Amino acid sequence: MLADREQEEAFQRFLRRVDDIAELVQGLNSTDPGVKEKATAEAEKRLHDQENSKEEESKTVVDRTVINTQASDVANAEAVNADGFLAILEKDAKERAKRRKRNEHLANALKEKGNDAFRKGDYVIAIQRYTEGLEILKDKQELYTNRAQAYLKMQEYEKAINDCEWALKCNEKCIKAYFLMGKAHLALKHFNESRQCYEKILQIDPQKESLFKDCMNEVNLEEKRMKDEERAMKEVESGKLAALSIKELLQKLDRPDQNILYYIGGIRLLTGAIKDCTEQTLFRTNNGFSILKDNEVLRRGFCAERKNAAEVDLSVSLLFLWQAVCTGNEENQRLLLTYPDVNAQLPKLLSSGVLEIQKQTLALISLYSENENGRRLLVRHQDLTKWLQILMMLVNSTDARASSAMNILSNLTEEERFKTQCRLMLSTSVLPLFAQLLTSVKLVNQAALARCIGIMGNLCADVVIRMQMAKCKECWQACLKLVDECFDVGTPKYQECLFAVLGLMMNLLLESNGIIQRAIGVLSRILPASLSAVEEAVKGGVVKKMIKFLKAGGQIASNYGIKTLSICTRSNRQAQEDLVKSDKKFSVLMKLLESENEIIVGNAAFCLGQCLVVPGAATSLLNSNVVMILLKHAGGDATRTSVQENAAIALGKLCVAEPRHIVQLRKLNGLAILNSSMKYVHST
Repeated sequence: MLADREQEEAFQRFLRRVDDIAELVQGLNSTDPGVKEKATAEAEKRLHDQENSKEEESKTVVDRTVINTQASDVANAEAVNADGFLAILEKDAKERAKRRKRNEHLANALKEKGNDAFRKGDYVIAIQRYTEGLEILKDKQELYTNRAQAYLKMQEYEKAINDCEWALKCNEKCIKAYFLMGKAHLALKHFNESRQCYEKILQIDPQKESLFKDCMNEVNLEEKRMKDEERAMKEVESGKLAALSIKELLQKLDRPDQNILYYIGGIRLLTGAIKDCTEQTLFRTNNGFSILKDNEVLRRGFCAERKNAAEVDLSVSLLFLWQAVCTGNEENQRLLLTYPDVNAQLPKLLSSGVLEIQKQTLALISLYSENENGRRLLVRHQDLTKWLQILMMLVNSTDARASSAMNILSNLTEEERFKTQCRLMLSTSVLPLFAQLLTSVKLVNQAALARCIGIMGNLCADVVIRMQMAKCKECWQACLKLVDECFDVGTPKYQECLFAVLGLMMNLLLESNGIIQRAIGVLSRILPASLSAVEEAVKGGVVKKMIKFLKAGGQIASNYGIKTLSICTRSNRQAQEDLVKSDKKFSVLMKLLESENEIIVGNAAFCLGQCLVVPGAATSLLNSNVVMILLKHAGGDATRTSVQENAAIALGKLCVAEPRHIVQLRKLNGLAILNSSMKYVHST
């Protein structure tokens, strides 16, 4: 009975293995990429286990005594059949690997053909090629996402979503699949589903936050646009007079070949009728933005190079209208810039010699520059390289245009793409103009000039722009001239320009080459004139930057750098503390004290003396040769008495702050020099 039971159990085990293997083969032949991948992994695992089992048998001495021959025969039969099948499976796996490699090559070739067709805009052919590739290799993720992208172009959104789902079966972390699926859902007005796709991108890769924000913003804007249009349509259907008047006025403006004064009157009435988002939306949905495109009289008057009085009135009226329809309405802002005539005329209107046209153009552009989406629209649809020069020239204006222009520029500098565009003409057009403005401080709007200088400082955060600025000798000379004129006049308006130059120099200190020497040269001219300037510089981290600069060495660098530090530490406690923190054990100052240049030595001794009031500063010098160095300068034969005085004062302050230094002083017989220096200590 025992033998029969064992034989039955062995037979059942054999059947289970046969079932497992049959299931495995079925999985390997599956059309589902996920099932096929799982089955392949299981087959490879079984082959690996079999190889390990054979290795163990070769290492182990087996007891071949047979107790139950029948049970053993069944087990042996099972082993023979299983081993034989696995051998076949192993051979099949190798053949499949070769076949897959060949198919991979063919699928890649078809993918490239599809990509080429896609780039040419032939999306039907692209889809055919991607489909042919998938017939050869059903689990190739890139073919699904590429075909989905082509389906998006063909506006076949459901098919695009389906392909993205298949791509995610191949790779559950495929960011491109989620991105394209989000686009497809958005096109179908599935706003929540679209957001979920974009949220998945951020979960997979947190560094894609910028892409995530852009995508979510697109969804939010589209959802708002749809809701606005639904609400506007309800108001029209309910017969509200304000809503109906928009359509009626647009119809009247659509009449061809009327006198230009007729259109001006109609545009003004239309502008007055637009009160809120509903009217703005109805203007858009009733083709209000196509006024210029469909009306030759309006288009000709608006685009005229030299405008007569009526054409000026028309242009101003249109600018007022667009302000009304675009205020707070990002969809309308986007549509306005897509019209070629508007897009082409904006720079011309901005530089117009007609005061009112220029004023209203600035007002319209301000609407865009005040929000992130608007700025991006400007950067995307406009060549802003011209704008920087045009807007900077408005510093010469004595009215509100100067302030408005600087507001726009300041907002635009927040966009990296604007900085990139500015690189193109900075050296040839912008910097010469900037230098000219700096040398005209008495003639221009000083408040606007101060802001203009600050804007240039912000642009200098870009390394390419900073290098271009550094090479412009005219700019450096103009900065120095402006500083000199500020010192002469000393009025609050000029002081504002002085502070702006200070900020510009602080930004130029980001460099690590000859720019810094020039920047510090200007700083050393600015700082002595104003305690407030010193405070601003210290807040901006000037001490730490100077220490870093001084460590790099160089005669000119040391001269400018230590002079700037001496100015800052003379009157500012924060500067004194910053220097102690930045220059551990005063290693930089100690090196400068041994310079052959007396001006550098004198300023270094002065800085040291100022910083010794910081608790612990004098103690940090106990194991140094500072007493000997200062004593040498205090009692030496320097041609400048200021060097002797500064060294003596520093020596006196050192011994007062830390009496243990007196021991070293006595050893060097320096008490007499110290006593003679006390009058300088008390006078400070």
